[in-house]
Amino acid sequence: MKKIFFPIVLLLLSSFTVSGQVVLSKYAGEFLAIGVGGRASAMGGAQSAAVRDVTAGYWNPAGLAFVDYPQISLMHEEHFGNLVNYNYASVAIPYGKDMSFGASLIRLGVDGIPDTREALIDGVTKEVIYDITNPRARLDPSRITEFNNTDYALFLTFAKRHSDNFYFGANAKLIRRDIAEFGATGIGFDVGAVYMPYDDLYLGANIQDVTTTLIAWDTGRQELISPTMKIGAAYALDILGGVLTPAVDFDLRFEGREFASNFNIGPVSFDHHFGLEYNFQDIIAIRGGYNDVNQFTMGAGVKLPKLNIDYSFMRMNSGELERLPDSHRISLVLTLEEPRFLRGN
Repeated sequence: MKKIFFPIVLLLLSSFTVSGQVVLSKYAGEFLAIGVGGRASAMGGAQSAAVRDVTAGYWNPAGLAFVDYPQISLMHEEHFGNLVNYNYASVAIPYGKDMSFGASLIRLGVDGIPDTREALIDGVTKEVIYDITNPRARLDPSRITEFNNTDYALFLTFAKRHSDNFYFGANAKLIRRDIAEFGATGIGFDVGAVYMPYDDLYLGANIQDVTTTLIAWDTGRQELISPTMKIGAAYALDILGGVLTPAVDFDLRFEGREFASNFNIGPVSFDHHFGLEYNFQDIIAIRGGYNDVNQFTMGAGVKLPKLNIDYSFMRMNSGELERLPDSHRISLVLTLEEPRFLRGN
């Protein structure tokens, strides 16, 4: 797999040498679309309406208003085996009777990438060359170095209960991207809402990068992340001593992803997420789903005193290509569920 991945990274490096460009990039913020939390991953990412814990800072900022006790979440994922390290941490603090504040940090990294840009030499003169078609070109292993490709995102979240059946929220997010000696910084905003027209029916919407997010590279290249609208619904049904929650989400983008979406109408593309959870007496949960990259997902969770542990498994169907390694995700949510920490106290 690294034989496929690393040359792609080197091609990206070469593109950053072009300065003074402003481009509407289809995939500049793609690392932000992976999602967070074991529950969400196991349910195929259908969370715009279903999320009601600290991870709402990512999925839908309005959902953070459901939190009545302080919460802390940690997550680690071996994305595509050990190829990509994906980590997440967040905290949520309820404030007063109807507000919540939160902070979330995401790190996605590919470490130890071989850098062969200065490792091609002339077999006779031993000088560094850049023409791979040169018949005297040789690779000098001693000149191979390493670099990292790392993406960070910091979310600062505010949420408010406007009424018993309508919540809203917003994110301010800071983005930092580093690849070898190149770096970029950006800032963006998300807005979200949750509406409950009937008991146990939740409708959610989250507009990510609502003002269009600018990623400015130190080479002079500037990339724009266009808005993405996530809309979803979830319903909680009491059955067999537990709660069955089906959920569905749709992602609407306006980037012209004709060949990288589930379906499209002109430049408008649509991606789907389906999820199902059965939670038995708020102790153990089993989950399944189908996500936007046509993966069947599955997982389980267990609730201990003040601690939720969630696990998910994903397998990528690569068709005739070399199959990508499986992805495993585990996350923890610690709830300070004590009377002195209850909202309003």
